[in-house]
Amino acid sequence: MMMKIEHLYEEAIGLLKLLIQTSSFSGEEHETGDKIENWLSNQGIATQRSNNNVWAINKFFDEQKPTILLNSHHDTIKPNKNYTNDPFDPIVKDGKLFGLGSNDAGGCLVSLIALFTHYYNDENLSYNLIIAATGEEENSGDNGLRSLLPLLPNIDFALVGEPTEMNLAISEKGLLVIDGYASGVSGHAAHDNTVNAIYEATKDINWIKDYQFPIASQTLGKVKMSVTQINAGDQHNVIPAACHFVVDVRINDAYTNREVFEMIDQNTSSKMVARSFKHNSSSISVDHILVQSGAKLGRETYGSPTMSDQTALTCPSLKMGPGVSSRSHTADEYIKLEEIKEGIDLYIKLFESILLK
Repeated sequence: MMMKIEHLYEEAIGLLKLLIQTSSFSGEEHETGDKIENWLSNQGIATQRSNNNVWAINKFFDEQKPTILLNSHHDTIKPNKNYTNDPFDPIVKDGKLFGLGSNDAGGCLVSLIALFTHYYNDENLSYNLIIAATGEEENSGDNGLRSLLPLLPNIDFALVGEPTEMNLAISEKGLLVIDGYASGVSGHAAHDNTVNAIYEATKDINWIKDYQFPIASQTLGKVKMSVTQINAGDQHNVIPAACHFVVDVRINDAYTNREVFEMIDQNTSSKMVARSFKHNSSSISVDHILVQSGAKLGRETYGSPTMSDQTALTCPSLKMGPGVSSRSHTADEYIKLEEIKEGIDLYIKLFESILLK
């Protein structure tokens, strides 16, 4: 029997308040994991857990059916010093629920849990559903969704809950961070028998500044490269033999991280070292059943500049959730209660035409 939306909404708000009250910094989400497990258990839902990742499958899971993953995270960043509220006190004021993680991504998580709960007991779904409340999203840790995926049944496509104002983020930029190491020959600044590593680095930095990758994405635009850090030299009268700089690369869905790195590496003389290749861009076709269902509800499509746990997924995935992205990581973070109510309602409607064929 499907739960009434009003009751789901009240239960979801109650869970979100519990999560706000509980510290859940990345890698330290065990207590919020406990609360999510208890909440699902109280709804009669059997849960499984790996590290601080809590997951469950719908009651009538059928291995012969395709499977949809519903995912959001319950870890948070640490609150910044500009909070005027207690970040762990779920205050409701003027229709807003304040608290650390309320917008990013607590509202999304409890709305997805409400969606899963709504359809949990239905015996005739066209797809299986998996809910996964995961940790270590904010720090891109090794014990988050990426570690959980090998334990899950095969996933055909996924919905990732992040604040998008319930619009359809059909693509998401990837991230590549590169350390550049330029070499020179040390010597006294008064002499000419040296090679200045800063000047060597500057040649590469200028190429990075001026180069344009040829393929722009319809939703994500161009690949963007920025040199964000540089360090060299210890004394004013000594030519530095080494210069270290850092390149931040935001990658559209036309390239993989390795393709972008190889292009940069081939056109620079410094030693270039990628910190990781795991944060690739992602996209889903506008013709996908999930996107089409959202479009019928009047939701807009766009490309997201921010990263999420979509980087861990190899299946098609859509990012969508209540809340506003620009509120994330701000002091006195909040989400509107009406946004959560709308989120639950739209999530359920989004899946009606998919699950209830």
